[in-house]
Amino acid sequence: MKFRFDAMRHAALRFHVGKSVATAVGAVLAGALLASCGGGEQVSKFSPTRVLVFGDETSVINNDGSKYTVNALATGSTALDCVANPIWVQALATAYNLAFPQCPGTNSSPTGQIFATAGAKVTDVAVQVDQQVTAGGFGNRDLVTVLVGANDVLEQYAQYPSVGAEQLKAQLRISGAALATQVNRIGNLGGKVLVSNVPDIGVTPYALAQKAAFSDTDRAALLTALTGAFNEGMRANLINDGRMIGLLLTDELIDGISKNGSGNGYTNVNLAACSVALPACTANTLIPDPNSTSGATESATTWLWADDLHLSPGGHKSFGSIAVTRAGNNPF
Repeated sequence: MKFRFDAMRHAALRFHVGKSVATAVGAVLAGALLASCGGGEQVSKFSPTRVLVFGDETSVINNDGSKYTVNALATGSTALDCVANPIWVQALATAYNLAFPQCPGTNSSPTGQIFATAGAKVTDVAVQVDQQVTAGGFGNRDLVTVLVGANDVLEQYAQYPSVGAEQLKAQLRISGAALATQVNRIGNLGGKVLVSNVPDIGVTPYALAQKAAFSDTDRAALLTALTGAFNEGMRANLINDGRMIGLLLTDELIDGISKNGSGNGYTNVNLAACSVALPACTANTLIPDPNSTSGATESATTWLWADDLHLSPGGHKSFGSIAVTRAGNNPF
């Protein structure tokens, strides 16, 4: 009987030990699986100390506070109010109580830096990144934004039809991959990156005008295809571990607004609101909105486009919103 009792006791001990080991192994495997998918929540809330901005004019604030959208004016004045009508990177910085020297607002020590320049293409972003590397590089509390590619798409489109669509798309995939190289580079150097893909140029007022002007092919559809090729090249080559890079699907955002503008609070998604070229456009240089009962006063916020290619303050508000959400949810 004693032998039988000892045998039973040893069997029970093996069971409990085995169960504990299995539980521990299971927990490790589950954690590894979660990490491999780039999922999970932040262990501690990411709190950047500065926002570094790379790209083209969509992310630019000029030294006089003007932006490539509809600029707001101070009440009862013709002076610019750069804090009002914020562009997307301003909305992102404000979420962390940060600001840029070009428009500090009430922030006495703005730490944000804008390297983005009007007309920039992918090759220019490589130079912008080099500038920051030389100036001190990137830290793990740097929130870095990257948006470029629209000017690359337009450059290739200008060669059509002398150069065929497939050749143009192939070149844009290469350009998109080159951008991914720069984004990966920033991440590997320590920066936490929010990179936006290029909004669909095929739904812009520019594309609609091109479609109306040419009968050789659907020019709007071509611009959509060219934009898609650039975005494909970028996405296919990004380091997608979810830890150092967050991708903003701005193309899906703008496409959704274009298809259902009224459902998103927009009265006009097909025309440009400004009567003058950017960045000179202000609240005083808007055209009346033919779809609005209130006329020009609503254009800055309820039109999607400031000019034929660039977002209005309303468009930037929607863009900034998804950027803030992604920065808060991404496990940086």
